[in-house]
Amino acid sequence: MEQTLQPQAGAMNADGGSGAARRNRALFANFFRRELTARYLGSITGLAWALLHPLALLGVYHFVFTTVFKAGRFGGASFLVFVAVALWPWLAAQEGLQRATVSIASYGGLIRKVAFPHELVVYASVAATLVLQFAGYVAVLIVLGVAGESIRFEGLLLALPLWLVMATAVTGIALLLAALQVFVRDVEHILMPLLMILMYLTPILYPLTLVPEGMRPWVAANPFGWLVARMRDALIDGRLALQWGDAVAMLVAVATFGAGRWVFRRLSPHFEDFV
Repeated sequence: MEQTLQPQAGAMNADGGSGAARRNRALFANFFRRELTARYLGSITGLAWALLHPLALLGVYHFVFTTVFKAGRFGGASFLVFVAVALWPWLAAQEGLQRATVSIASYGGLIRKVAFPHELVVYASVAATLVLQFAGYVAVLIVLGVAGESIRFEGLLLALPLWLVMATAVTGIALLLAALQVFVRDVEHILMPLLMILMYLTPILYPLTLVPEGMRPWVAANPFGWLVARMRDALIDGRLALQWGDAVAMLVAVATFGAGRWVFRRLSPHFEDFV
């Protein structure tokens, strides 16, 4: 990796902006392939765990809530479908944030030796995670549909744009966390419990209607709650019409990305001294 990057970095001053853009795209593609092969496709266990982990969690939740707590149907769908449609996007976002947070440290040796836009590492880490998880998401929906569950596959026409909105927001947060992790090494340790708390405060395992009325506005204010609701609209109810909340969500996602990128770029010149 380092041998292929060094001549490119040295040529940066000779070429114009378009040449730099082409090199950055090539670097991103290189990092993206490395993330996929090193973390997922490089071994059978890596790929299997990436796909089986959400399935295992889904199976546990299904057993606990339907067998132990006797949960019934929610929103016209079985509990399995109700949770699966929302759980997989959440786990994808969670894994993307966790992997991206430590991505700068993972490439520390390269960052100390080669000049390149450090944010490409974060982009590749998030993209590799979300692309693979979306493929797994579609595969699970197909299996549920074949098993006779009520899945509206036309809803994928809206699910993909929703996933892209999520990816934009997740990338912005990932840029912020990755930059902070370089200077405050406890960020990765704080992140996991915070994400676990946030998951239970998001209507993934339960419908919003079961939340006490006084607390409902606070739970509804959770940005990820919008994604959960819209995924269920698309894949369970088949409602594909855009809503005003979708425009707000896109603006929030873009603003989150812009803020995270601004902080990352302000801190990026100092990475070499700390990685």
